[in-house]
Amino acid sequence: MKYWLVKSEPSTWSWDQHVKKGVQGWDGVRNHQASNNMKAMKKGDLAFFYHSNEGKEIVGIVEVAKEYHPDPSDESGKFGMVAFKAIKPLKNPVTLEQIKKDPKLKDMVLVKNSRLSVQPVAEAEWDHILKASA
Repeated sequence: MKYWLVKSEPSTWSWDQHVKKGVQGWDGVRNHQASNNMKAMKKGDLAFFYHSNEGKEIVGIVEVAKEYHPDPSDESGKFGMVAFKAIKPLKNPVTLEQIKKDPKLKDMVLVKNSRLSVQPVAEAEWDHILKASA
């Protein structure tokens, strides 16, 4: 299993909206690196759901429910999407500020390339963030 982090602005698509929907396609990604990360996802992989711009915090966990497939919102046909199922909220959201201050997370992609909307998370980082959220 691999671990990931997916970002969404709450005003566009929030954790609460995702929970209500249950399973939702992660469409609209037009960055090649983010798209390649989605291509690498396998059904059952887990991802942190991160509120970007507003909140700047990890708020929940989603699971890959459907692997990479065409994104109907992309008229060029170059980009695809995955579908995520909401699993559970974090007991306590973990903020970007907390992550940046934590030496164990200094190499996290979220710190080094904060603009990337779909990014890998190392297993040790995943475990550490789960502990921080307890």
